[in-house]
Amino acid sequence: MSARPRIGVLALQGDFREHIASLTELGAEVVPLRRPEEIGTLHGVVIPGGESSVMDKLSRAFGVAVPLSAAIQGGLPTYGTCAGMIMLSSRIAAGIPGQQTLDVLDTTVRRNAFGSQNDSFETDIPMPALGDAPVHAVFIRAPVVEQHGPGVDVLGALPDGQVVAVQQGNVIASAFHPEVAGEDRFHRRFLELVRAA
Repeated sequence: MSARPRIGVLALQGDFREHIASLTELGAEVVPLRRPEEIGTLHGVVIPGGESSVMDKLSRAFGVAVPLSAAIQGGLPTYGTCAGMIMLSSRIAAGIPGQQTLDVLDTTVRRNAFGSQNDSFETDIPMPALGDAPVHAVFIRAPVVEQHGPGVDVLGALPDGQVVAVQQGNVIASAFHPEVAGEDRFHRRFLELVRAA
C-alpha cells in the first residue's frame, strides 16, 4: 500500500461528500464508489448515512451490492454510519418490504429507532476504546442495534443501554454521524484498520 490508502465512499445516495472531506483531511486518497469494477482498487470502503432502502435498491441496480459484500466478507475494512450501519447489518427490524442488506455484520438493527427527522438529537457518549473524551454524536433518523452476535464488540451505548456503535473484525458501524459533528476518531480507527490490513 502507498503512504496514502485509497478509500472508496459509496456515492449512490446520502452524505458521502462529508465522509470524503473527513477522510481526505486525514490524508487518505478518497474516491466516490459507484461501479463494481472500482471495488478491487480500494484499501477500504465507507458506507454513508442516507436512506437505507434507497441505497439498497441503487446498490443492487448498479451491481455494487454483491461484489461489495463479498469484498467485505473477504476482509476489506469498512465503516458505515446510520444508513450504512443498516446496510452492513445481517438483519433489519422495521425494514420496508423486500429491503436487503450486505449481511456482513452480525447485528439486528432497527430503522428510525428514535423517530422522525424532528426527533433528531445530539449527545455525548463515553467510548473508552476511542479515548478519554466522550464522542459527540449526532443522531438523524438513526437506527439502533437491538441484538448482536458474540463476535461483535460494543464501542458505544446510550445511558439506557441502547447500542449505537459496534465493531466486528474489519467492520465498524455507528448509528450516528461523526462526519457531521467534526468528530474524526471513528475515521481514524477505520484508517488504522486499513493500514493494518
